[in-house]
Amino acid sequence: SGLQFQCVISLSCPAGYLVVSIEPLPPVVMGDTVTLKCNFRTDGNLREIVWFRVTEGGRSKQKIFTYDAMYNTNFSHMEDYRRREEFAYQTTVRLPEVQMEDNGPYECHVGIYDRTYREKVVLASGSIAVVVMSPPKSISVIAVDQPTRFNRYEAQNFTLLCTVTGGKPAPVVYFKRDGELIEVLPSTQSSDGAESRGLSVPIDSRSLISRDLDDTKLQRSISFLNPGIEPARSDGVRPQQRYTSGATGQEGPKPTTEIIPETVVSREFPRWVLSSSPLYYFDYTETEANDGTIEVQAMLTWHLNPQLDSEAMFSCEVKHPALSMPMQAEVILSAPKGPKLSATPCRAKVGDTVRIAVEGFQTGVKGNEVFPEPLFTWSHVGGLLLDGSAEREGKVLVLERVPAELNGSLYRCSAENPLGSTNSYLRLIIFVADSGGAEFGPTHIMLLLSVTLEFT
Repeated sequence: SGLQFQCVISLSCPAGYLVVSIEPLPPVVMGDTVTLKCNFRTDGNLREIVWFRVTEGGRSKQKIFTYDAMYNTNFSHMEDYRRREEFAYQTTVRLPEVQMEDNGPYECHVGIYDRTYREKVVLASGSIAVVVMSPPKSISVIAVDQPTRFNRYEAQNFTLLCTVTGGKPAPVVYFKRDGELIEVLPSTQSSDGAESRGLSVPIDSRSLISRDLDDTKLQRSISFLNPGIEPARSDGVRPQQRYTSGATGQEGPKPTTEIIPETVVSREFPRWVLSSSPLYYFDYTETEANDGTIEVQAMLTWHLNPQLDSEAMFSCEVKHPALSMPMQAEVILSAPKGPKLSATPCRAKVGDTVRIAVEGFQTGVKGNEVFPEPLFTWSHVGGLLLDGSAEREGKVLVLERVPAELNGSLYRCSAENPLGSTNSYLRLIIFVADSGGAEFGPTHIMLLLSVTLEFT
């Protein structure tokens, strides 16, 4: 029997026999309740049991449990009532709702009285490392170096930055496009130009076609010359694109100073955007926070293709042993379409301060959401702004102490991101009061024109 086997072992052991071991413990999730179990065998009489939490890299020990046999002979795990040659004991310590500060080594120290020499105390100990895992607390995706202007004649490096915080150990981070895992290449070196924009460019990345060699200013792209042929996306799905007919070999109309142009969607893209298999480069960094958790930043960089990437969904996903399912954040790349403008006060008079603001967008994949964040630029059609500048950036244009001369003036709001640009117009009407205080003039202060000019 098990008892006979224990007796055989004890007979072959020298006096003061004591063996201490702690049962293995798998990694635990923050918030769980953990029980540490220390087993020991001895042929002597128990003196004391002490549990320690080891801190400061082993330089300090914090006592968390003590049992003294001299003052408590009725300890539940003791077998004092049966005086066998060898006794088996177990002592447990319960850690309720463990936190990150509970992570680290623990020690179980046991002391016994020697069986032969009662004054002699034999000591032994065992140790175990409690590994506390923390699931990631947050995940976010942003576009690096935004907002920025749209340029259909130069290829732009575009970078998505995914930040995951609060996880331990460090999570596994990867990107998907339209639900499909993206095959990435490691980013090994950054160029000076890319560093100035916060972009990561691989050493083996192919240089962009020179603007001097770009002949698309005179020739339409393949997609524009053949409206019936839709370009294939990198995932094999052909996007639903609409093409506006126009005179071949002639540039799209440009906005004039007084006439609001018709809506024209430009599809003039150089050859570099026709690749349906872009190269994606991946960069990854880890930073340890003060609480012991890891912040992970993963960057995905590629040459943006406004034709193929518009309306594409990119997601950053995280796998972690403390999560039952992947954690994710997703964005849909989209060009701005028709900013909706509003102005206050509703009935402006000469000398008032007028604020024209962007409320949102007329269309979008998800309501008014546009990603990445657009750059808004205001200008006065046919003249300068009140402060004498040609244009001003921001979501709000403030006109202080408007004079009567601005009555009927037209203001342009340009919204653009790397995927495209669009213009919206608003005409300012100012009410003028006569000497008797009566107002005359139009019944509406603003006429919001729905006509827009888009480049996407």
